[in-house]
Amino acid sequence: MCGGKGTRLESRHEKPLHPIEGTAMVDRVLAALRESEIEAIYAAVSPNAPDTRAHLESAEGIATIETAGDGYVADLMTLLERPDPSPPLLTVAADLPLLEAPVIDGILAAHGEGDASRTVCVPVALKRRLGVSIDSRLEADDHLAPTGVNVVGSTDESTTMTDVYYDPRLAVNVNRLEDAAIAADRLQRRSAEGR
Repeated sequence: MCGGKGTRLESRHEKPLHPIEGTAMVDRVLAALRESEIEAIYAAVSPNAPDTRAHLESAEGIATIETAGDGYVADLMTLLERPDPSPPLLTVAADLPLLEAPVIDGILAAHGEGDASRTVCVPVALKRRLGVSIDSRLEADDHLAPTGVNVVGSTDESTTMTDVYYDPRLAVNVNRLEDAAIAADRLQRRSAEGR
């Protein structure tokens, strides 16, 4: 999902193309997806991010799907109205530069063969501890924040499971420049540790 405006980020780049340690966030997410057990990668693009669309259309193995860019739910509905891709469908926001293949594979393993949809969340306390912005919660006074990773099961099934992970790789959504600095710092530390 990479068609949002990204106005909170205040970057000179479109949000998905904002560099973290010299690499566009969307490219970091794509690297994690390519290394995971995902079978096909589709990028939901929109008129809000034309440079991102052009960037992704030139990337190997990525199919772009044009959406209106009216928000996550509206853009997801556009995807689900198409015959391909079909559920189950893993959706990933382009603003998760710390995401890694083992995390994606763990989410897929937790989903298994079920028809239910899954919302992947982290505790708000983890986001606070990391110092990153908290832009949404499951409910107004809830202690869980959605990560931007979801599994959409059968569209006929109305059950949605909530999976909670205490994992910084899912907790650092880059919505502001301060979030980008935190992500860069964590990547530098990971590199220094040789991971």
